[in-house]
Amino acid sequence: MIVEERLVTYINSLDTGNTTILEEIEKEAIDTYVPIIRKEMQSFLKLLLAIKKPARILEVGTAVGFSAILMAEYIPVSCEITTIENYEKRIPIARENFKRAGKDGMITLLEGDAAEVLKTLNEPYDFIFMDAAKGQYIHFLPEILRLLAEDGVLVSDNVLQDGDIIESRFAVTRRNRTIHKRMRDYLYELTHHENLVTSVLPIGDGITVSTRKGRNEK
Repeated sequence: MIVEERLVTYINSLDTGNTTILEEIEKEAIDTYVPIIRKEMQSFLKLLLAIKKPARILEVGTAVGFSAILMAEYIPVSCEITTIENYEKRIPIARENFKRAGKDGMITLLEGDAAEVLKTLNEPYDFIFMDAAKGQYIHFLPEILRLLAEDGVLVSDNVLQDGDIIESRFAVTRRNRTIHKRMRDYLYELTHHENLVTSVLPIGDGITVSTRKGRNEK
């Protein structure tokens, strides 16, 4: 945990909750050990959507559809959501959850490896949410930036690896060293990209929020 646990517990106690269907899907995900975005990230995502009011959203990493449904439930304007998932066992669960929530007409699920699926997309997205395999973020980035609208917002979840990101690679278990290095590379690229403004925030497991620089900032 990045932020002291008691503080996170207090902050989450202030949360007003979600719709009934989201509460049900969240419980089912927890019971079956499917990772979904944490409570504090849910609140922050709702805030960003209320501020940005995107008409087109792209999500990379559907899982069981919780985040896509949350965005569909709390977006204050008419919106189209496209979400990508590669794990075959979760795809039918996500589709069923979209139907249960009455959002199957609003959310389009694309099956396959995001690295390939992203290449088939062309229209720009106002809001892009990255919550997929963490070691692949750096590989997805060129296509993500191609698809990000001029005034779009890119949010990347789980970027601080429960604090392990600050450790030396030798302090990280050998099986996690590749992901550790790739995530560090990703964070460096976002924060040093000549056309992006990025903030790294200790929300949940760490997130980044990025947008393009204005012309006078370049």
